[in-house]
Amino acid sequence: MSSIPLTLNLIEGSVSFSFSPQAARELKTATDQLMDRLKAVAAKLTPGGGRVTPQPPLEYRYTGEVFLEIFCNPNIWPTPFAAKVLLTVRNINIRLTTEAELTRIIEDINQYLEQVG
Repeated sequence: MSSIPLTLNLIEGSVSFSFSPQAARELKTATDQLMDRLKAVAAKLTPGGGRVTPQPPLEYRYTGEVFLEIFCNPNIWPTPFAAKVLLTVRNINIRLTTEAELTRIIEDINQYLEQVG
């Protein structure tokens, strides 16, 4: 495990926890795919874009020192930049469930990956 914690900035406040670089790369891949789905939905919502094909949600789960779950339904957001995710971080002692801005989570993951190399 990396000694550098992952810090996710929330709408109000932040949460930091131990997270592996490999898990961060997997989460980055999952959020990149989600952004592609959000862009596909946004493109179909423009006039003349045709019928919207429902896109699958992001349902990311990680179990380490903490359990992390991130959920986002791309079909309910008008643009990728408006999208929010439902974030749950828990361990045996505490559980935090809140909304977070997708673009901020992506920035936090990228910053973490730059730090751990």
